Amino acid sequence: MDVLQAMKERHSVRSYTDRPIEGRIKDDLSSYIDDCNRDSQLHIQLVLDEPNAFDGFMAHYGKFVGVRNYIVLVGKKSPDLEERCGYYGEKIVLHAQTLGLNTCWVAMTYSKGKAKFQLNANEKLCLVIAIGYGKTSGISHTSKPREAVMRANTPPDWFLQGIDAALLAPTAMNQQKFTFTLDGNKVTAKAGMGFYSKIDLGIAKCHFELGAGAQHFQWA
Repeated sequence: MDVLQAMKERHSVRSYTDRPIEGRIKDDLSSYIDDCNRDSQLHIQLVLDEPNAFDGFMAHYGKFVGVRNYIVLVGKKSPDLEERCGYYGEKIVLHAQTLGLNTCWVAMTYSKGKAKFQLNANEKLCLVIAIGYGKTSGISHTSKPREAVMRANTPPDWFLQGIDAALLAPTAMNQQKFTFTLDGNKVTAKAGMGFYSKIDLGIAKCHFELGAGAQHFQWA
């Protein structure tokens, strides 16, 4: 499965089996996270076989079942921290999908005080991603039409492919509050108003870039 197919097949999963992440899959995922940390200067951490973060009221309220593994998105405080966490977190999510794993972005419905992670000086926890072998593959959600999230006159095919990919991106409460504007070969991505919209923008930019092909444009 390539990353574009992973984009189409990946859906949020909240209920997991007790199958551990181990062997080649664990090594591959850990190595990919290390690569993302080097590229992003973030402090993303993979936590395995730790059930306490998703064993409280908030997790039950969020209908999470059997979560024993999660990815913690941490980085030094900066104006673009949330967007970077969204962008690189989604790269990891899509790579996990190619490995046969399921995921779910989690903002509030887990026990932050029980989660196991390292927080260094001047670092901030943005959110976590539940990961493991899902009991189901999740279900798709309705997307906005292209015209609702793009600003372009006679857009080329690569731009439309980028928009279609961005509309497959997971966003908080399926808000899809982002817009992409084309000017020549430069693309401007802007977050709308809403919960976690900067993280959503990073996720959508990751999808757009993969769908459009980075060779076709420059971020404005």
